[in-house]
Amino acid sequence: MEPLVALAAVALAAAGGALGPAVLRRLPDPPPGDHPADEPDPPSYADVAATRSLGLPLAAGLAVVSGAVVALVAALLGTGWLLAYVTVAAPVCALLAHVDARTRLLPKRVVLPATGALVLLALGEWAVTGEHTDVLRAGVAMLALRSFFWVLWFVHSAGMGFGDVRLAALVGLVLGRAGVAETLVGAYAGFLVLALPALVVAVVRRDRSRLRQAKPFGPAMIVGALLGLLGGPLLLA
Repeated sequence: MEPLVALAAVALAAAGGALGPAVLRRLPDPPPGDHPADEPDPPSYADVAATRSLGLPLAAGLAVVSGAVVALVAALLGTGWLLAYVTVAAPVCALLAHVDARTRLLPKRVVLPATGALVLLALGEWAVTGEHTDVLRAGVAMLALRSFFWVLWFVHSAGMGFGDVRLAALVGLVLGRAGVAETLVGAYAGFLVLALPALVVAVVRRDRSRLRQAKPFGPAMIVGALLGLLGGPLLLA
């Protein structure tokens, strides 16, 4: 039964990823005020939908990434309720990482409905199983990470957009459902994923200006969350 559940989850995640370009084409482009005035205007969401991922058309690339993440989680962590959370989150996060890398924007019309769907899933798990510990931990982690990133945004908004604050809630809910170690490592790893490549390039090229260049944080947050999800207890130890 477990292999069938895993295959179904992979298929659902891949299908969700394949729908990403269609979702992008339906989004209204953000007004100019949503982007820093000293930076060039980002491409439209329709233009982003026409780009490629992994050398493939975007729909295929997002399907491959989403399915692979769910397959990896199923193989390493099993086919319990956590897999359902990842199946919902994986295609959304794959799409958001692609969009943020190209526009430095995280559209709330994608982030908020996905977060709402995960909240409903958590309530459904509570209703079906009658167990509340994991669900409450997921809720606490969601609020804690969102609050933490809100403080970072409030103190230094030039270095972080409010889309990152919204994304932190989505990521926090999934990490919290997995466990405390996963949440702590997943939240911290995002900063390392963002900083270490820039540090290496700055050292190799002897160009410290690389460290001051603005970079989208969404992809790093998502990769860090995946690292925490898959290896949180081991990495924390």
